[in-house]
Amino acid sequence: MLRTLYIENIAVIEKTSIDFENGLNVLTGETGAGKSIIIDAINAIMGQRTSKEIIRTEADSAFVSAQFDDINQSIVEKLDELGFSDDEGMLILQRTLNRNGKSSCKINGKPATVSMLKELSKHLINIHGQHESYELFSSETHIDYIDRFGGCEKLLTDYKKCYDEYKILKKKLNSADSDESERLKEIDLLSYQVNELTESDVKQGEEQELESERTALMSFEKIFSLLNDAKMALDGDENYGGGLESVDSASTALQKASSYNAEYEEIANTLTDAYYNLKDCCDSISDAIDSLESDPQRLEEVEERLDLINRLTRKYNCPSDELSELAEKYQARLDELVNYDRNRDELAEKCRESEEKMLAAAEKLGTLRRKTAKTFATKVKSEMAFLNMPNVELVPYFEKCEPNSKGTDKMELLISANPGETPRPVAKIASGGELSRMMLAIKTVLASTDTVDTLIFDEVDTGISGSAAEKVGLKLREVSKSSQVLCVTHQAQIAALADSHYLIRKQVEKGRTFTNVTLLDHNGRAGELARIIGGVDITDAALKHAESMLEKYNN
Repeated sequence: MLRTLYIENIAVIEKTSIDFENGLNVLTGETGAGKSIIIDAINAIMGQRTSKEIIRTEADSAFVSAQFDDINQSIVEKLDELGFSDDEGMLILQRTLNRNGKSSCKINGKPATVSMLKELSKHLINIHGQHESYELFSSETHIDYIDRFGGCEKLLTDYKKCYDEYKILKKKLNSADSDESERLKEIDLLSYQVNELTESDVKQGEEQELESERTALMSFEKIFSLLNDAKMALDGDENYGGGLESVDSASTALQKASSYNAEYEEIANTLTDAYYNLKDCCDSISDAIDSLESDPQRLEEVEERLDLINRLTRKYNCPSDELSELAEKYQARLDELVNYDRNRDELAEKCRESEEKMLAAAEKLGTLRRKTAKTFATKVKSEMAFLNMPNVELVPYFEKCEPNSKGTDKMELLISANPGETPRPVAKIASGGELSRMMLAIKTVLASTDTVDTLIFDEVDTGISGSAAEKVGLKLREVSKSSQVLCVTHQAQIAALADSHYLIRKQVEKGRTFTNVTLLDHNGRAGELARIIGGVDITDAALKHAESMLEKYNN
C-alpha cells in the first residue's frame, strides 16, 4: 500500500510529505488549492509522461518519492523480473524531473528507467479519474472488463498465439499470390545472384588469410634483409664470429672452470643449452631464407581475389564471412519461387489449418465471454442500483467481427437509465454523473479480481450530489475494506465517511504561493465539512450539520 508520498517543487507545492493510512483516505480543499497536483505527482512516480511545466517556478528540478509497504507477491515477482529486490516488503520509488526535459528514476535506491516505473506501477496503483469514465464511450474497452472479471486471460493468450501464427501464414500466402511477372523477375535476379555468389565460393576467413599473404608478398625484400641480419647476428661472417661463436666460447671457458670448481658447472651447462638452442634458431632462419622467393604472379592473383571479395561485400552489403550464408538464403528463396505451385498449395493448406485452429480458440473464448458478461452485467446493475440508479438496465451486446488481437467478438455494454427506454450505447445517453457511478460500479465489481492494493479516485463525485453522493461514499468505504482507497472529492457526504481526511490548502507568503497538506483531527474535519457545506462563511448550523455527519458515519 502507498504509505508515504513526498513531493518537492511540483507546481505550487514547495515541499510536503503525506502519510497515508489503510482504508478510505479523502483529500479535500478549495478549487485551485492543488488537489490535482497530488494526482500529477503520483502519475509522475508511476512513470507517466510529464511536462517540465510542472516544475515549480524558479526551481531547476522537481522530485517525487513514494514508499509502499506490505507489497503483494505479484509486485515481488515483477521486481525480480525487472532485476530488483524488495526490502522486507518495502518498496521506494523515486523520480527527479529536470527543466532540460530529462528525468532520473530509482527503485529501492538503484537506478531505473521510466518504463520500469510504468511497468511496476501497474501492480501498485490504479487511478480512476474523470477521463477514465469517458473510456466507457469507447466500446472497444468494454470487452476488457469482461475478460478481467471472467478470468479469460489464459484463453485470450491461447487465442493470440493462434492469431499471430495465422497472420504470419496469411502474409506469406498473400506474398505467394503476387503478380506472376514480378515472380519471374525475382527468379531471374536470384538466379544471377546465386550463380555469382556460388562461383566466387568465398570461404570463411579467406579474406584475412589473403590480406596476410599479400602483406608478406609485398614485403619480400624487407623480410629477406631482416632474416639475413638475424642470421649474421647469430652466425657471423668472415670478419665477425657472431653470437653463436661467442656463446660457444663462453660455454667452453665455463666448462674448463668447472673442472677446478664444481659451482660453475650449472652455468656452463646452461650456456651449452643456449648454444644449441641458438644453433637451431640459426638453422631455421637459413631454411626460411632458402624458401623465401619473390612471386609477382602470386601477388597479382591475391590482389585480384581480394578485389573480387571487396566488390561482392560492397554489392551485397554483407561481410565476406557471411557471403556463403547469403547464397544459401537466396537459393532457398529461389527454390521457393521455382516450386511456386507446390509450395503455394502447401502454404494454403497450412493457412487453412491455422485459421481453423484460431477460430476454434476464438469460439472457446467467446463462449466464456458470453457466459461471463451476463453475470458481470447483473453485478454492475446491482451496484448501480445502490448508487441511486435503481431502474438502470445493462445489456451486453455481442456481434461477430473480423479476427483481431482480441478475438472475433465485438462487445458493447448497452444502458437504459430509465424504465421503458431501449438500451443504447453509453455515449448516447449517459450524463457525467451516470458515467461516474457506472465506472465506480464496474471498479467495485472488478475489485475482487484486481491485485492492485491502492485505488485512487479523482473527483469520482462529478455530476452527483445529495443521496447519490452519500451512496458513492458508502461504496468507496466498502471497497476500502479490501484495498487502500485515496479519493479527491468536493462532496461533504463522501468526506465524512473517510477513515483519514487530508486538507489541501493554498496560501501566499512574500508574493509566492505555497500548498500544504494536513491530516485533520476531529475538529479540523468538522470545520472542513462545514466549509464544503456552507462556503467561506462557516455558520453554527453548518458546523452542527458537519458534527452530525461525522457522528452518523463514524459510530
